[in-house]
Amino acid sequence: MKCPYCGGAESYQLATGQHRCKECRRKFSPRRLKLEAYIQRCFCEELPATLCAARHHLHFLTVQRRYHNFRHQIAAFMEGDFLARKRTIAYDEYLYLPRSRRHLKEAIFDGYNFLTFNYDGKIYNLLLPDLARFKPAFLEDGLEELYAKEFERFLRRSHIASSHDPLIEEFWEYFEDFIPKFRGFKRENFVYYLKEAEFRFNFDCTFLQKIVNF
Repeated sequence: MKCPYCGGAESYQLATGQHRCKECRRKFSPRRLKLEAYIQRCFCEELPATLCAARHHLHFLTVQRRYHNFRHQIAAFMEGDFLARKRTIAYDEYLYLPRSRRHLKEAIFDGYNFLTFNYDGKIYNLLLPDLARFKPAFLEDGLEELYAKEFERFLRRSHIASSHDPLIEEFWEYFEDFIPKFRGFKRENFVYYLKEAEFRFNFDCTFLQKIVNF
């Protein structure tokens, strides 16, 4: 059986049922490898963690932890890929707010503001400072009406209109369809869902096997 750590082709079975690689001498579990492959396949198919766990009779937290780990490793990979870029073709600012909340003045601070880059024909996103931090000051000073009007102008000239770069615009449209699938995530975790969308837009998800750690 192939070693998941060094790629060695030869291993032998131990009394515990585990295998030991003849090259790197590390132990691994065939059962765990099979489980890992299943969870990766679920993630690639965009199955919710709850459904993935139910189909294979797994504990929900086990699947949730692996999904979370995948997103962290995806974020690190995309950061490295962007830093190794040959050129930046274009970039543009985007502000995401769920469609169901765009008519609410107080919801303007719930948006997520980020820069989208087209680099080497791929997409990278940089999350900007959280708008929520400005909410108390604007409400205290009674400036939410003024800010709401500025926000509406921004929407008209920004993502409701279009980017000058076709690839960036294509990603924004993809993201608008992708992110509503996830509900109930913490605000501080938004960046990892953004990075997941970025990764899926740039690569076939089977590439995930090349970047995640066992």
